[in-house]
Amino acid sequence: MVEKVWVLILLSILVLHGDETLASDPDPIQDFCIPNPKFGAIKMAHLSILPCKNSSEASTDDFVFSGLKASGNFTETGLATIPVNPTIFPGINTLGMSFVRADLKAGGINPPHFHPRATEIAYVVQGSVYSGFVDSNNRVFSRVIEQGEVMVFPKGLLHFQMNVGEKPATIFACLNSQNPGLQKIPSAIFGSGINEELLEKAFGLSHKQIGSMRRRFDPKKVT
Repeated sequence: MVEKVWVLILLSILVLHGDETLASDPDPIQDFCIPNPKFGAIKMAHLSILPCKNSSEASTDDFVFSGLKASGNFTETGLATIPVNPTIFPGINTLGMSFVRADLKAGGINPPHFHPRATEIAYVVQGSVYSGFVDSNNRVFSRVIEQGEVMVFPKGLLHFQMNVGEKPATIFACLNSQNPGLQKIPSAIFGSGINEELLEKAFGLSHKQIGSMRRRFDPKKVT
């Protein structure tokens, strides 16, 4: 009888916390894990495990990244990003983090998006950026954040940014997962192949308007 009780308790814990456990990065079991390029990554549900090389082979250079000195390539929305993960910065492997440099031209935007597996904290290096997120009750939390200020975007919540200054803006953001995931709302809706009739009914748009949106956001350029 006692054994059955313990089994029920264990099952209850797994049910209550299983999703949280599976969705989070695993805790490191050593000081660091510099990926060994001789071996390929082991693919899991939302994470690629990179086998470590011997710690005695690690060097200071493994823990230094110099790729954020200049902006990346700008998109038509006026946004340039340089995402950093263990693939290009070995030192952060298994540390449960990743980061990104984002640059916005004057008037540029970072369209509404969310990270299903990470909370993000964004620091404004320069500029004035209208930033915010929307909670599960559709309440908007937003304001203009200036140079030296920080805003946090809770895990899985839709967030956005827009440069409202007259000069370029630069943001440095850190996420608490080495594989946070990225879902861009416009592309997810109009570029994923969702049934057109459903989209017409959901958004009150015509067939022509849906087609126009799909041509803009579908990478396959549906005609």
